[in-house]
Amino acid sequence: MSSIKDLKALLSDTSCDERFARIYCCGTEEVQEQKDRADAVIDVFSAIFGVDSDREAALFSAPGRTEVGGNHTDHQHGCVLAASVNLDILACAAKNNTSVVRIQSEGYPMLEVDLNNLEPVEKEINTSPALIRGIAAKIKSMGYEPAGFDCYATSNVLQGSGLSSSAAYEVLIGVIFNHLFCNDEINAVQIAQIGQYAENVFFGKPCGLMDQMASSVGSAVSIDFADPSEPIIKQVTFDFAKTGHYLCIVDSGADHADLTDEYAAITIELKNISRHFGKEVLRDIDEADFYAAIPELREKYGDRAILRAIHFYAENKRAIAEAEALANDDFETFLKLSRESGASSYMYLQNVYCSGAVKEQAVSLALALSDQILGNRGTFRVHGGGFAGTIQAFVPADLLETYRTTMENVLGKDSCHVLSIRPEGGIVLLA
Repeated sequence: MSSIKDLKALLSDTSCDERFARIYCCGTEEVQEQKDRADAVIDVFSAIFGVDSDREAALFSAPGRTEVGGNHTDHQHGCVLAASVNLDILACAAKNNTSVVRIQSEGYPMLEVDLNNLEPVEKEINTSPALIRGIAAKIKSMGYEPAGFDCYATSNVLQGSGLSSSAAYEVLIGVIFNHLFCNDEINAVQIAQIGQYAENVFFGKPCGLMDQMASSVGSAVSIDFADPSEPIIKQVTFDFAKTGHYLCIVDSGADHADLTDEYAAITIELKNISRHFGKEVLRDIDEADFYAAIPELREKYGDRAILRAIHFYAENKRAIAEAEALANDDFETFLKLSRESGASSYMYLQNVYCSGAVKEQAVSLALALSDQILGNRGTFRVHGGGFAGTIQAFVPADLLETYRTTMENVLGKDSCHVLSIRPEGGIVLLA
C-alpha cells in the first residue's frame, strides 16, 4: 500500500503511463485524461472521508463486459464468449479500522454496511448493500477476516447498454476486500464466483456467471456452462487492437419497458421442448434427436419454439468455434462466425424486435444500417438480451467515422460507443 501522497506523486510523473495505456487501451493524450480522472478520484476520496495525505490507500478498477458470442445460450447450459472492455468503475479505497464499509459512489448516497452481521437482510434485497454484505460473507467463509473500509467510486460503464455495470461493481468490491484483507490471495475466477454468490443469495437475483467472469478475468473469456455449479472457464488471449477493427456498441434507443414477457417467452418455449424429452435444458438433448422430433414438436409447441431451439444448437457450437478462432489468431473466421450469430439471432431466435411491433423496430434498423455500411466487411449482431437496447459491431478502421456518423444521425447523438477489449479484468490499478 502507498500513501495518498505517494499515489498522487506516481500520477504526476510518467512511471505509470504504460500501465494506464494498457488498461484503458489508449494513446499518450488519453493516458493523461485517465490519470487526471484517477487523481480526481483520490481528491474526492480525501475530501469525503477527511483523510490526510499520509493515509495508506490504493486505486482499484473493474471493467464492464461485452457478450462476444453465445446469444441466449447460457440459460440452456451452453457456451458463451465474453470480454472485458475499457470502461470501468474506478475507486480509491482504504482500511478504516472499523467493521463498517462506507462507499460513496458518484451521484449516489453514501452506503454503510456493518460487517458484524453477515447474514442476508430482507430489506436489502435488490440493493448494493446486499452485494457488499454477501461478498464479505463469502470471503469470511473462505477463512479470511474482511473488515471495514472507506471507498469513493466513479463509473463510466454505460447503464442499460448490456455492458453489465452490476457485475463490475461486484468485482470491484471483491478486489478491494482481496487486496485490503486477503493479501491478494483470491484469484480472479474465485472473485467472479464470490460476486455471483452475493447476487444469488443476498441480492436475490438468480444470475449466471458470465458477466462476473468476463469482468473479473479480463480479455476474452470462454465459458462452458454444461455444469453451472462448476463452469469451465478459459481465458482467450487475442490482441483485438492489431486487427484494424473497432468495437462499437450502438444504443438503438428502443424502449426497455415491458419486455419481461418477451425475454420469458424464449426460456419458456425452450423449456417446453426440453421437457418433451424429459430434460430441463437443450444442452442435455442430443441434437439429432431434436431434429428427428420436429414434426411432433411443431404440433405441440409451434414453429417459433423450434426455430429458437435451432438457434441454440448452432449458436452453442459457434461460441466454441469463435473462441478457437481467436485462440488460433484467425480473426477472419471469427468475423464470419459472428455474422452467422447475428443472422441466427435475427431469423431463428427472433429477439431483434417485439412480436407485433410495427413502428418500434430500432434494433432491426440499427442492424440494417450496419449491413448497408459494412457490406461484407466487419461484423454486426444483436447484443445481449435483445428486443431493445444495443447492437455490437466490429468496424474496419477506414469505415469507423462513416459508421458512427450514420448511426448517430439516425439513432441520436452519442448512440455509438467506440470501445476496446481490455486485456485485464478487476485489478489493483495503483498501490
